[in-house]
Amino acid sequence: MSIIKTSVNRPVTVWMFMFAIILFGMVGFSRLAVKLLPDLSYPTITIRTQYIGAAPVEVEQLVSKPIEEAAGIVKGLRKISSISRSGMSDVVLEFEWGTDMDMASLDVREKLDTIELPLDVKKPLLLRFNPNLDPIVRLALSVPDASDSELKQMRTYAEEELKRQLESLSGVAAVRLSGGLEQEVHIQLNQQKLTQLNLNADLIRNRIAEENINLSAGKVIQGEKEYLVRTLNQFNSLEELGRIVVYRDDQTLVRLFEVANIIDAHKERNDVTRIGDQESIELAIYKEGDANTVTVARKVTAELNKLNEDNNTELKVIYDQSEFIESAVSEVTSAALIGSLLSMLVIYLFLRDIIPTLIISISIPFSVIATFNMMYFADISLNIMSLGGIALAVGLLVDNAIVVLENIDRCRSLGMNKLDAAVTGTKEVAGAIFASTLTTLAVFVPLVFVDGVAGALFSDQALTVTFALLASLLVALTTIPMLASREGFKSLPPLMEKVKKPKPETKIGKLKYYSATVFSFPFVLLFSYLPSALLTLALMLGRLTSWLTGLFMRPISSGFNWMYHKLEVVYHALLALALRLKVLTIAIALFVTLGAASLIPKLGMELIPPMNQGEFYVEILLPPGTEVSETDNVLRKLALSIKDRDDVKHAYSQAGSGGLMTSDTSRGGENWGRLQVVLADHSAFDTVANVLRRTAMRIPELEAKIQHPELFSFKTPLEIELVGYDLTQLKSTADNLVDALSDSDRFADINTSLRDGQPELSIRFDHERLAKLGMDAPTVANRIAQRIGGTIASQYTVRDRKVDILVRSEAEERDQISDIDSMIVNPDSSHPIALSAVADVSLKLGPSAINRISQQRVAIVSANLAYGDLNEAVLEAREILGQQTLPTSIQARFGGQNEEMEHSFQSLQIALVLAVFLVYLVMASQFESLLHPLLILIAVPMAVGGSILGLYITQTHLSVVVFIGLIMLAGIVVNNAIVLVDRINQLRQDGLDKITAISNAAKSRLRPIIMTTLTTALGLSPMALGLGDGSEVRAPMAITVIFGLCLSTLLTLVVIPVLYALFDRKEFTHKEVKESNTLVNSGGQA
Repeated sequence: MSIIKTSVNRPVTVWMFMFAIILFGMVGFSRLAVKLLPDLSYPTITIRTQYIGAAPVEVEQLVSKPIEEAAGIVKGLRKISSISRSGMSDVVLEFEWGTDMDMASLDVREKLDTIELPLDVKKPLLLRFNPNLDPIVRLALSVPDASDSELKQMRTYAEEELKRQLESLSGVAAVRLSGGLEQEVHIQLNQQKLTQLNLNADLIRNRIAEENINLSAGKVIQGEKEYLVRTLNQFNSLEELGRIVVYRDDQTLVRLFEVANIIDAHKERNDVTRIGDQESIELAIYKEGDANTVTVARKVTAELNKLNEDNNTELKVIYDQSEFIESAVSEVTSAALIGSLLSMLVIYLFLRDIIPTLIISISIPFSVIATFNMMYFADISLNIMSLGGIALAVGLLVDNAIVVLENIDRCRSLGMNKLDAAVTGTKEVAGAIFASTLTTLAVFVPLVFVDGVAGALFSDQALTVTFALLASLLVALTTIPMLASREGFKSLPPLMEKVKKPKPETKIGKLKYYSATVFSFPFVLLFSYLPSALLTLALMLGRLTSWLTGLFMRPISSGFNWMYHKLEVVYHALLALALRLKVLTIAIALFVTLGAASLIPKLGMELIPPMNQGEFYVEILLPPGTEVSETDNVLRKLALSIKDRDDVKHAYSQAGSGGLMTSDTSRGGENWGRLQVVLADHSAFDTVANVLRRTAMRIPELEAKIQHPELFSFKTPLEIELVGYDLTQLKSTADNLVDALSDSDRFADINTSLRDGQPELSIRFDHERLAKLGMDAPTVANRIAQRIGGTIASQYTVRDRKVDILVRSEAEERDQISDIDSMIVNPDSSHPIALSAVADVSLKLGPSAINRISQQRVAIVSANLAYGDLNEAVLEAREILGQQTLPTSIQARFGGQNEEMEHSFQSLQIALVLAVFLVYLVMASQFESLLHPLLILIAVPMAVGGSILGLYITQTHLSVVVFIGLIMLAGIVVNNAIVLVDRINQLRQDGLDKITAISNAAKSRLRPIIMTTLTTALGLSPMALGLGDGSEVRAPMAITVIFGLCLSTLLTLVVIPVLYALFDRKEFTHKEVKESNTLVNSGGQA
């Protein structure tokens, strides 16, 4: 027995199967991860290594280069790059898609164990996330008008309590703190007193370390008891610390407080964070590379509620990336729901009966819920692309149901009963809807040839549409005929067959009989009468709904029917005219298509449309050497300029690198800062940004650029990589290129990775003079370091917390450059010698960082776009680069988003060609003809022309999202032409001549073609409007499909019949009528 007949004969089985699918689908839906987009970043491992005190060149040669050579042979590695900064090395490993990152991490660790790094280098740290991405959540800890002591207490609380608890949450990779004050005990030595006593900083430091110690002295056994012996000498107060003896002779004791100032201070500040104008502690929370943003953010929020209960300070969320993601996903869901309702409205307007409309529309929710189930097993998240696939499929899901129900209705009009009509009508078109669905799905097969960003985006959407269409095919072959066979029934069949039993005659028998009746009554009521009553109520409500809908929709339905009748009249006249003027018709269609194609150069290109999240930040850069306090003052001026605006929700700032984890060389340092602005009105971005730009222009020596938070690790739109070895030549060439790009108003925020670093005093020793004086360079260098930067002598215990004790000179003895020249290098000698006598002290600037890509030094010149598209910008940049005279040792190449865009577009173009070819193969098999599929494929270039026209009208750039829409369009638009050509063939098989068959086929197929085109177009229209968060990504695809489908439909209804009349030479015999029924009534498969 076939599945169709089984479904019609066993409705309860079908209902139970549907309920099971719905149940599992809802469970799967509840467990789907929520993301903004599929994972677009290549799997990444960052090897971070600290080499404190080393210059960028030393870090490059002694750390980055050996790590690159060792890790460069790891399997699956796609790209290796490194950034060497002062005291820090970041080696970034990018892997191919699908790489097992657990195994890759083990492999990398094994390779690192084989190399030998300098003894001062700390153990390399493997980061399983991209540090260049913004944190997913930012928290602010604050109290009103915090004093220095409160800032120290808050910082301690954040480090000891908050950081530990948050980092213990699953999915949290790291929590970085910035702002506040870190407690530190300062021992400020008076160098004059030390010289008088022949003391030095080394002796002071050693005395502090020796005195501040607890030791175990073993144990003593007395009688039956055992006692542990401990010496307790750790400092319990700063007074105790000050009273330790640092010098002793026969007559005097010199204590620490006599030669130094002992201060409960804080570490030198390298960052300041504020909410508005109030200082705070910021906790930046980074997620693990494969963790889900929304899930991790929810865990952090839940933990935040617990933490706020236990503390008097205010801890609040100032940035939560998951809010935008959830909002964007919610917008797509709403768009899909509205699209479903619009599709149902179209079906009702054509059918003018609520019952058939509901029967057809049931395929939408069932197919969508079934899709959730398959998405769960395929590990596809809820994101803009996967939900966009569902929204795209909404208009397609009803098509199979329309075909089946229409053919069942035709069979019933021939006199068949409902059951026979349901079985026969469905069987007749089963092959047709299967073939038509296969045609639509064929475009997704080339997915295997698409990689990179395009493959990541296309994969989720392609699989989602595939799942939904397969589910709709199952509904059309099972549920629709079952419901159609019971449409309009007057009485409900009994759910439980009643078996009449004779009443017993004996008393015991009667007692058993009535007892059984009483005890079974609740079950009979629950399983027999109650379901029957509910079904009866549902039927009554359905009929009432049908009557009310008909009453309220009658004016709209009448108007629609009047318009459709006029459309039929106009179309029939237009078709008759086109069949008479075939050449002119083809010329007009060709002109329209080529005219639309000529607009391609005006569209512009980009990788992925930028998204407005309602937030942006202003990055500022002051001259090297600027103190963090001055950077903070500049940020406060910028924040003050937008403080009282209604369209600004709040702003928060960070001066200095602080807890920043990025390896981006343009960020960090005390002269760097960022002001993050959260808008109350998303559309106010341009206005607020212009206010900040004008304020920044009034501040001298300030570089400012406006950017958006990074949701995924895309490079700067334009990057030019200059490859060479000589850093001086690289910097000179990069600076010249920056100046040349600055002359064009197309480029903004132009930067080079080879920037001047912090001004530094370079001390070069005269080794011969040192040797004559009995000194050596390491000893003198250490003394200089101790006096200026200081050294940690020991740690002071405060409530189980260790506080560093820093020993160094007093501030007035080390804050001037002249102090460095006159610094005594042999304080314990009776003949003091100044530093200037044994060394040359000079001021110089070194590079802030050294970049390497593929184990070669590079200078990266990057720029954002002030206007226009990426393709035009690259062309102009190539022209500017061509005008530069590059040294022979330097080569230039383009990278950034342009590199990924060219790669993605190339693979998508191949996929589009293969998709069209596969569609042709499927159609050739259906028609057993090579000509008819070629005629049908004419719909594809016409659809592309419509899409280009729509993109031009809406000012939408070509992007990966648009290309995905074009590939899907190739599988959709051909079905209208299939419907038309197949009907022409059927009528010719019935004996009609070619022109008559064309005319009659066009008349009979107009209704289903218009119907399914409208369901698809209106189903996508909410997405195309571009409203809500994330609309910038989903709208281009919807615009592509809607305009392409609409223009293709209009031209298909006229051009395809004309082409058929011109080129078809096949003669049909009457025998073929009975043999060919493959695509009967395949109305409107979209």
